[in-house]
Amino acid sequence: MLENRTYDELNVGDSASLTRTLTKDDIDAFAILSGDVNPAHLDEAYARETPFQKVIAHGMWGGTLISTLLGTKLPGPGTIYVGQSLRFMRPVNLGDILTVTVTVKEKKPKNMVTLSCESTNQQGKVVITGEAEIMAPTTKVRRPQAPLPQMRLDRLERFEQLMSLVDRTQPVRCAVVYPEEPHTLMAAIESARAGLIVPVLIGSRERISAVAQEADLDLSDCEWRDADTAVRAAHVAVEMARANEAAAIMQGSIPVHTLLHLVLRHAGGLRTPRRMSHAYVADVPTYSRPLIITDAEVNVRPTLEDKRDIVQNAIDLAKLLKFETPRVAVLSAAEHFNSNLESSTDAAVLCKMHERQQITGGDLDGPMTLTAAIKPEVAKRIYPESSVAGRANILMVPNLEAANMLVRQLAHLSHAEIAGIVLGCKVPVILSNPTDGARTRVASVALARLLVKA
Repeated sequence: MLENRTYDELNVGDSASLTRTLTKDDIDAFAILSGDVNPAHLDEAYARETPFQKVIAHGMWGGTLISTLLGTKLPGPGTIYVGQSLRFMRPVNLGDILTVTVTVKEKKPKNMVTLSCESTNQQGKVVITGEAEIMAPTTKVRRPQAPLPQMRLDRLERFEQLMSLVDRTQPVRCAVVYPEEPHTLMAAIESARAGLIVPVLIGSRERISAVAQEADLDLSDCEWRDADTAVRAAHVAVEMARANEAAAIMQGSIPVHTLLHLVLRHAGGLRTPRRMSHAYVADVPTYSRPLIITDAEVNVRPTLEDKRDIVQNAIDLAKLLKFETPRVAVLSAAEHFNSNLESSTDAAVLCKMHERQQITGGDLDGPMTLTAAIKPEVAKRIYPESSVAGRANILMVPNLEAANMLVRQLAHLSHAEIAGIVLGCKVPVILSNPTDGARTRVASVALARLLVKA
């Protein structure tokens, strides 16, 4: 129950305390709600270098605890916070335990009350000191405490881990095919700023420059190749890759199927013995590990032989991304084998191929439902002996349609950020999407950069 102390019930010397441990969630939530992106809040390295700023940043969080104490304990509900004067005496570190105490110092006319405020850390050292002025309630309030609203912080830390794997000291040349729309040109420029690539812009210099001017993009560090059409630009990009003049290709304002048709040509293309496939790497806030989802862009209805290569491509990518163990769940609609489902039959055969070392480098299990693949409590009941169920980090989806719907669902309903890359050709191919954010665009290029290094 919440119960207040009215003005008449307050006496000089009355006090109340509140103890809280400072966590990263507290600091991040404070930054989100206040809109304050001061690096003293969010960058621990910067905060260590500037201890005074750290006092202010983390001390402000301590100041919110004073407000909490006044509004819930002393005087409690009905209190109007009029003003405060606080001094931040010492730095506050993550994990510190703060005890905030307010004490009635003086009662004034018109229900005004001055309280002294002090916050100490777990060592008993004063962190905050000062005074607060409030208007005390005059009506008695006693009511149940409302449940605290829940907040989930989507950290999206795995893309930061991805960037840490990439050597950005030696950017590679990337052929950007016909970047005549803002989002395609921005992907190239943002990736260049991140130290990943040197963009080679292929298309009409006049039209591309006009797009850059409208979007306020600097093209001074880009190289150029002329091409009057998107198809011609794709030809130039493939020729550059074959001549080792470009280490990667990025889709611009050209349809996916047009670009990939030229990449896949038997004569003059970029084929390898491995089937080409696409993989998305998803950072899903509600899932405890990164996910690779394949294939949502290239193979519409893959054959069993195609699926073998698709799985192997995904496992090889997972190893580049330093997955501890690539664990492939071959998805189907049924929990157990069902000969009426092509996906179920293919899953069973793929598992046999894995058993015979025709697929290597990871664990593989299926047929398996998506729920069993990612939820340990379901996996324990249905597949108690599986090393993949409940812990999958690669989802082999039956066909392009199902994979594409799963990816879009994760992006729009689960707030995942999802980077993608085409695998299995002589150079990595980066596909673009108008809805991708800056982080996603750069992360897709980072995947390509890892493949180039490999």
